[in-house]
Amino acid sequence: MVISVNVPRLVIAAPSSGSGKTTVATGLMAAFAERGLAVSPHKAGPDYIDPGYHALATGRPGRNLDAFMCGPELVAPLFAHGAAGCDLAVVEGVMGLYDGAAGRGELASTAQVAKLLRAPVVLVVDASSQSRSVAALVHGFASFDPQVRLGGVILNKVGSDRHEVMLREALEEAGMPVLGVLRRAPQVAAPSRHLGLVPVAERRTDAVSSVAALAEQVRAGCDLEALLALARSAPALACEAWSPEQALLPRPAPAGGVRPVIAVAGGAAFTFSYAEHAELLTAAGAEVVTFDPLRDEALPTGTTGLVIGGGFPEVYAPELSANEPLRKAVAAFAAGGGPVAAECAGLLYLARSLDGKPMCGVLDADARMSERLTLGYREAVAVSDSALSVAGTRLRGHEFHRTVIEPGAGAAPAWGFTHPERRVEGFVQQGVHASYLHTHWAAEPSVARRFTEAAAARQ
Repeated sequence: MVISVNVPRLVIAAPSSGSGKTTVATGLMAAFAERGLAVSPHKAGPDYIDPGYHALATGRPGRNLDAFMCGPELVAPLFAHGAAGCDLAVVEGVMGLYDGAAGRGELASTAQVAKLLRAPVVLVVDASSQSRSVAALVHGFASFDPQVRLGGVILNKVGSDRHEVMLREALEEAGMPVLGVLRRAPQVAAPSRHLGLVPVAERRTDAVSSVAALAEQVRAGCDLEALLALARSAPALACEAWSPEQALLPRPAPAGGVRPVIAVAGGAAFTFSYAEHAELLTAAGAEVVTFDPLRDEALPTGTTGLVIGGGFPEVYAPELSANEPLRKAVAAFAAGGGPVAAECAGLLYLARSLDGKPMCGVLDADARMSERLTLGYREAVAVSDSALSVAGTRLRGHEFHRTVIEPGAGAAPAWGFTHPERRVEGFVQQGVHASYLHTHWAAEPSVARRFTEAAAARQ
């Protein structure tokens, strides 16, 4: 049923990566949440790490809006699902405002998401090396696509009072409101490493302090009332909110009335997951239980399905290797034909070794860190029948890793990539589906249904 979605909303964008989108978006979320508003956090694109900071700032799950992986038609419904009952939604953009999937025009860009949500855009500009030129920059972004409504600018990394005056004068000439000015404040920056920010789960105490500092910085430097008024100017959005139950209709019934237990890896080493995956598994009839491979020495009681998502196992390889009881439990579960879905970090964990440290040994393969970053959207087709999909199933996904895996023999490939390059990737053997490819199951809910059915069959 199509409804009118009236949640006030803002999209936080920038001319390029590194301008301060995460600083501003997270600070705004935290500042408004501290006022008592229910704030719905969203992230354009496939990124897993920023939503962790968003969740910390708002107390609600960070949710991704990815027009490539899920299709443009699901952006508004997924937004409405996440923002239901909220007073405000803040969407952090990806890369530069008009940057999207390579060679696909506006697809998966922040600009496309803003248009699909009919949301005003706030442009965060790194003003550290410019003065009057900021007006030309902002004018170009405001006029490039008339369907994108640029509602104002937040100036970041401003050096002095005099610098601020020059920037404000230039933007006043251009007729663009300045909604905030943030001075250089490296003390609130979150630490980074080879794949971006360090996830919240790895530095929770420090992350709480960082988010609090971001909120204070935003409160001091931004016009929160003007930003809220801009958010409230967003027109009604007519769409049907996505729901995992509706996506899985007709809803499957648990075999014998007993819900299969699907164990999902979590903790500091496995932080990459989309909130909708657990929701779909639950709607498909599963009982979803989280476990931490760094600490737990056994799988949750009654486990009949195992999901090991992305994260940073390379950072925790010694600790993961040292937890021999769990490694053996995972290996025994897979050897017995139990359904296992592993993405990226999960793939590495299932390998025989990672940087020379013993892993679970489920796969005849060894993994190691690499200097080369593999990054980008992929179009894929399932090569083999598995616990996740039947051969021929088409999905779009995303690769993001600095590791390589050297396979042995005995496993069929999981995916055949059709774009941007043709190659096969991943492993399917017995009940195991392991791959570098990150996918968003909202785009193909049958994945959750099939996996839950495979888990139920093990009861």
